[in-house]
Amino acid sequence: MGAKSHTRAEKRKEAKKTIAFASLKNVPTSPRKMRLVANLIRGKQVELALHTLKTSPKQPAVRIHKLLLSAIANWQSKNEGSRIDESDLFIKEILVDSGRILKRIQPAPQGRAHRIKKRSNHVTIILGSLLIPVIEEAEPVEETKPAKSPKAVKEARPSQEAEETKKPRPVKEKKEKKEKKEVQATKTKKDTKTPKETKVKSKNKKD
Repeated sequence: MGAKSHTRAEKRKEAKKTIAFASLKNVPTSPRKMRLVANLIRGKQVELALHTLKTSPKQPAVRIHKLLLSAIANWQSKNEGSRIDESDLFIKEILVDSGRILKRIQPAPQGRAHRIKKRSNHVTIILGSLLIPVIEEAEPVEETKPAKSPKAVKEARPSQEAEETKKPRPVKEKKEKKEKKEVQATKTKKDTKTPKETKVKSKNKKD
């Protein structure tokens, strides 16, 4: 057995632990006759299926009735503490596969022989529940932080003040400061006159 097939087999075993099913192999009836009875109970609730199988006059109904009871018992063993009435069990899947075929001969006239095929089948029933299990979510636990010592608080204060000074100032404040500087520069230009301008004015007065 290879590694891949081994892992697949393990996954199947784990899945079978949670699924409630029952199987019957090598039943000495043809699969066609068995499917006629299986179609009557496919997808129905367990109580209704048991009633239909009990009242059915067909021969395979007796075997499927016993198989359904064993599937219910398997469900009870896997789901302890839960009742069948409250869980709303139904037949999720019912499969009928062909089994081995026994080949026999029936004598015929004039030295001939006719072939007889004695067929068999395999039946599997898988049960399901209409109720969805509710999973309670665990509430998040609030972590309690340890109280800081007064020394640590004092050390943290200067670092916070330094961070506040390093924070970038808003754009509006920068613009206002630039405008104020420009206004001040224009005022200083008007007040301060160059020596050339003063000489030109003095000459004009003399003339």
